[in-house]
Amino acid sequence: MPTPYPRSFSHIGLSVPDLQRAVQFYTEVLGWYLIMPPTRITEDESPIGLMCTDVFGAGWEHFDIAHLSTGDRIGVELFQFKQQKTPEDNFEYWKNGIFHFCVQDPDLEGLAERIEQAGGRRRMPEPRYYYPGEKPYRMIYMEDPFGVIIEIYSHSYELTYSAGAYSNE
Repeated sequence: MPTPYPRSFSHIGLSVPDLQRAVQFYTEVLGWYLIMPPTRITEDESPIGLMCTDVFGAGWEHFDIAHLSTGDRIGVELFQFKQQKTPEDNFEYWKNGIFHFCVQDPDLEGLAERIEQAGGRRRMPEPRYYYPGEKPYRMIYMEDPFGVIIEIYSHSYELTYSAGAYSNE
């Protein structure tokens, strides 16, 4: 069997309770590009209707979706389903599945403030340093206004972890 090659990340899908507000948040606060405005998808015999029934099963009726893109061309699909339910606390990190996504901004503190001003909140009281007094690599966990967990890194993933961020030495 051939050695697998590293696949590129294409996109992520997020469920939100208010699609219009989520589009506004992600374009105005994170600066992502709106590449397809909110659109209604209906359960029917169209190619997209059949594709969604394959994924969701029968009875989903309709949902609204918008497509965005990050600065490094990663796609973000925002979904608002007819039967959308907002959990009391969306931070069930111990369960299988995605519990956060991470963005990078050298002005980590500024972005954290903008998220708070837009209705989000901090999951940590302040940014933490991976190498205090040695390197400026910082991170903080935030929550968007809809309960989606966002981690912010000050530097790239490769820089942060290639130096052994968990080393006790």
